[in-house]
Amino acid sequence: MPSKRRNNGRSKHGRGHTAIVRCSNCSRCVPKDKAIKRFQVRNMVDASSQRDLRDACAYNSFMLPKLYMKMIYCVSCAIHGRIVRVRNKVLRASPEGRIYVRPNFGGKGDGKGKGGGK
Repeated sequence: MPSKRRNNGRSKHGRGHTAIVRCSNCSRCVPKDKAIKRFQVRNMVDASSQRDLRDACAYNSFMLPKLYMKMIYCVSCAIHGRIVRVRNKVLRASPEGRIYVRPNFGGKGDGKGKGGGK
């Protein structure tokens, strides 16, 4: 039976076994090398509180640190949450198909997305 992917959907190359991790969304056990890993960058405080802090701060060039959360997803949750997409055989094999930029559905980009309007 032919294999669908050259690496069989994993990046374990030469290792017999890898540790398991839990999906951030559904808590499913996933092999660490198969899980889809993404960093979620957020502000520590919301915009209105950030403005209050900026007004009350003695330093005018103080930047609040950001939260960097490593999100680990199983394949099902990553597809459902649009973190990765299903690609056809030609795109999977080509080098330009490997680079994936997540689309912006928030409506803040070029004005083509849903939402964000009045």
